[in-house]
Amino acid sequence: MGILAFLFIGAVSGWLAGKIMKGEGFGLIGNIVIGIIGAIIGGYTFNFLGIVGDNGFIGSIATSTIGAVILLFVVSLFKK
Repeated sequence: MGILAFLFIGAVSGWLAGKIMKGEGFGLIGNIVIGIIGAIIGGYTFNFLGIVGDNGFIGSIATSTIGAVILLFVVSLFKK
């Protein structure tokens, strides 16, 4: 069940980050990949800032979405 939750959180957070940054998603696989990379970036960012909390389901989606937004922002800087 853990891998399904991981993929679901990745898909939701990738979709949310796509909506925030460019107004549309990236397709199911793209959303999952962006969400998973975003989870890694978000986790490192929050740990670096000393923000530690209960990462339940909603916390995991929030952390992953924030990380995915950071990822998409950095990618947009290099695309220009």
